[in-house]
Amino acid sequence: MNINKDWEKELNPYFSTKNWVDLSSFIRNEYLNKNKKVFPDLKDIFKAFNLTPFSKVKVVILGQDPYHNDNQAEGLSFSVPNGLTLPPSLKNIYKEIENDLSIKKDFTDGNLEKWAEQGVFLLNSILTVVAHIPGSHKNKGWEAFTDHVIKKLSDDKDNIVFILWGNYAKSKKILINSKKHLILESVHPSPFSVYNGFFGSKHFSKCNEYLKKYKKGIITW
Repeated sequence: MNINKDWEKELNPYFSTKNWVDLSSFIRNEYLNKNKKVFPDLKDIFKAFNLTPFSKVKVVILGQDPYHNDNQAEGLSFSVPNGLTLPPSLKNIYKEIENDLSIKKDFTDGNLEKWAEQGVFLLNSILTVVAHIPGSHKNKGWEAFTDHVIKKLSDDKDNIVFILWGNYAKSKKILINSKKHLILESVHPSPFSVYNGFFGSKHFSKCNEYLKKYKKGIITW
């Protein structure tokens, strides 16, 4: 398992649970199955954890499961490798950043590693997917693991900004202590819902205002 020592220390008790043992066995077999292609690359499953150690998390942006088309998934929610056409939701995220913060985004670069390195934990609820079959690793154990991660962050840290876009992400609100963290929620940035409250939500400026208030250092979006 390729996960940094900071997270390993925090999650070590979970790694001995039956859920984790069963999930690990399932995922190992999926990647070894020559008749299947699974995303992201094995080395990138825990990329969000490795780029944003537990001690550095300031913001959480929660996605559902990885992109299921070739070459898109890279272990970070909403992110795609540089040079790829931006998926519609990410394009809308960039548009909202431009409108909210009056800065120009590069629509040819969908790689969000720079966010992750600043403390934006880009977590998908489900960390793997079979190529071209969205939701194919749903209810296999990932959700229990990432729910544990969200609750761990909520319980053990203070003044994190949790950004929840869409009904699925908002369903995780019950795991977060709203008395010591900021929860920002809206509809999903998908083209199907973006005009129903995502555009104009100003989540990026609100996030930075909160981080500044608690002297955590703002994010360069």
